[in-house]
Amino acid sequence: MITQRLINTPQYIILFLILTLGKLSTHVESIRFEVQSGKTKCIVEEIRKNCITLGKYHIVKENEAHPLPDSHKVKVKAVSVHGKQYHQSDKVTEGNFVFHTEGEGDCVACFSAVDHKPPVTLTIEFEWKSGTATKDWSHVVKKDSVESMEMELKEMYDIAYSIYDEAYYLHERENEALTINIAANTEMAWLSFLSIVLCISVAGLQFWHLKSFFQKKKLI
Repeated sequence: MITQRLINTPQYIILFLILTLGKLSTHVESIRFEVQSGKTKCIVEEIRKNCITLGKYHIVKENEAHPLPDSHKVKVKAVSVHGKQYHQSDKVTEGNFVFHTEGEGDCVACFSAVDHKPPVTLTIEFEWKSGTATKDWSHVVKKDSVESMEMELKEMYDIAYSIYDEAYYLHERENEALTINIAANTEMAWLSFLSIVLCISVAGLQFWHLKSFFQKKKLI
């Protein structure tokens, strides 16, 4: 479906879509969140199979001139929903992790602040990206305009392939959901039919019982 549409679309529109969607797909912003002493906060990210994942985190300093105290440390753990552990660090103020996913599903990154009395609030900045967003083309030295254009084309191709791959993945997920929905509707239809048959049977038995009762009493 996607290939056919690209063939029938003017080239300048294709280029515009690739550039626009590519910038959106590779634009990654770090997030900030707060964790109190002795508490844990987790972030869930859906990551595909055979995908490179990169995470960077650090505790935000209120005063850049002073180091962070011992109360401002966290325990970081990154695991899959299947229980496989990818990363763990204890009592750190910053760090990073990178791993290659073996299975498909959600990955969870948990940040646990060390216990401290009185409790303090830690602000953590966390950046989590996967797939094409993990590739950095800026380190490539561009000697002239030809090499520069070649690098740009390679980056655009990588982005376009990532968009196509993501669309195919979403299409597969849609088909799975549709199959489950059809199976559930079929099962509900059978249950509804059985319920109707059961209700009719019970009503018939009640009618037969009442008729027999009235006949014995010679009321009918």
